[in-house]
Amino acid sequence: MGASQSSEPGAGSRHEHLHRHGQTMSQMEPPKECPAHPDHAKATLVAGASECPAGAQAQDQLDPLNMMPPPNQRPAPDQPFSLSTKRVKSTIPKATGAEGENWEYPSEQMFWNAMLRKGWRWQEDALAPKDMENIIKIHNANNEEAWHEVLKWEHLLHPDCACPKLKSFKGDAKNVSPRARYRQILGYQLPFDRHDWIVDRCGKEVHYVIDYYDGGPVDTKSKLFTNLDVRPALNSFSNMWDRMIVAYWRFKFETLGFTPKLPIPPSEEEH
Repeated sequence: MGASQSSEPGAGSRHEHLHRHGQTMSQMEPPKECPAHPDHAKATLVAGASECPAGAQAQDQLDPLNMMPPPNQRPAPDQPFSLSTKRVKSTIPKATGAEGENWEYPSEQMFWNAMLRKGWRWQEDALAPKDMENIIKIHNANNEEAWHEVLKWEHLLHPDCACPKLKSFKGDAKNVSPRARYRQILGYQLPFDRHDWIVDRCGKEVHYVIDYYDGGPVDTKSKLFTNLDVRPALNSFSNMWDRMIVAYWRFKFETLGFTPKLPIPPSEEEH
């Protein structure tokens, strides 16, 4: 749990891929209603459209659940081509919505408008419509992966809550976590983005920190390119206890080589 892949993060050929898809959008700000946010070029695909903090917006215009202004589906004045306004529902349950409601990902148009708000201009990168479609798919896939990592913690350590939900989120790429700083001392690169998600664990709010590391080129099938380090924040005794339990399990099973005693479902022959 924590990092979604065992390999340590490293910079790679993905930089060329990002530039082919207009990833000098590094300074861009994401559109609405999904968990993610960028600070520089690498973060564009992970969280570029994630409704994270908009610095110049008046506080009374921001949605407190994602610290973003209302979604904008209108084409920009100098937009060179039309973009889809279709929004895809995520698999992430929304704690503040109606029962069964999930968070929605931004449309291509919302993503584009968010980039413009941040100062990006199309002439700089010459994105094509197909590029925007791919960026949205990559962004959504990496957010789904982050939620799956959260569920690993929740289902393993708190199975009494059958359906944890996401209450709110924000991006805070400049606020490097102590864990990331420590990894930097050990010689690893810093994450290109950080998100803070508030999860509703059947009435209890739990703060999760997600560090996004560059995992190399985008996988053409899964649309993933990040190594995720997902864990409860060390801001409560309960979270600290969960972190200690998982650290002990990792030491016991990964370092010492013990075999976990997991329940094994009966085989077909045993029926």
